[in-house]
Amino acid sequence: MEKMVIEATDNTLGICFDPGEGVLEMKGVSYPENAARFFQPLHSWLETYISEIGNPVTLNLKFNYLNSTSTKHMFDFLETLESFHEAGRKVKVNWYYEESEYSVLEMGEDFAEDMNLQIELVSY
Repeated sequence: MEKMVIEATDNTLGICFDPGEGVLEMKGVSYPENAARFFQPLHSWLETYISEIGNPVTLNLKFNYLNSTSTKHMFDFLETLESFHEAGRKVKVNWYYEESEYSVLEMGEDFAEDMNLQIELVSY
């Protein structure tokens, strides 16, 4: 399975999914014109990783902003990891937020409440 790297743009996240390390990173802002088109390959990569590799996953999230459509896709992404976790696999989620970015912290808290995943909220 190949590593997935997508450079950040002014309105899309930077992505680095490394199957060898089991580390998935998303960072930046997300308000793409077509969120489904942006997130679909990420979902597909994760599904393939889970079915073919199945090793533990560490997801590092460092958002500055997510629009509502991106938030929905992120919820779906986390639900996939939640199912993986509920099947007995190891998943670690680190949600990084700037202390001044209360909305990003609040979003992380909401996800942590809604998911059966341990989401570590980490200020920087």
